[in-house]
Amino acid sequence: MKLSEVKNALSTLETIAFELPNGEWVPNHFHVTEIGKITKKFIDCGGKLREEEVINFQLWNAEDYDHRLHPEKLIHIIELSEKKLLLDDCEIEVEYQGQTIQKYALDFDGTNFLLITKQTDCLAKDNCGIPIEKSKVKRFDLQKGSCTPGSGCC
Repeated sequence: MKLSEVKNALSTLETIAFELPNGEWVPNHFHVTEIGKITKKFIDCGGKLREEEVINFQLWNAEDYDHRLHPEKLIHIIELSEKKLLLDDCEIEVEYQGQTIQKYALDFDGTNFLLITKQTDCLAKDNCGIPIEKSKVKRFDLQKGSCTPGSGCC
């Protein structure tokens, strides 16, 4: 989810809620303790130089149950961050404290923000020697005549 999409979603809400991948909720007395721009320069396993930029939101729970972050306040914080940090319309990454600091992608279901588990992946599959998985056809299906000329299974 990009920053502009977050701002658009916030403009439709009366309250903000974040759902974790396991179905639990970030407590509604959370704070957004920082918004930042993270630029990562790296070399993938194929030797290609890469650069990635994300906007980071850090969520934190305090024992402050009397102050809730309202959508208009978060929009104000985002707009201030855009101005001071010269933010582009990048993807959002959310940090939240679990067993360790966990990083999530962000989505929106029309009512709530969803924290989506991020996965590592090889960015140079064509150069690193890991064979690309081919689709498998069951021998039983072949006997039923599902392999026809031009279907790509033979």
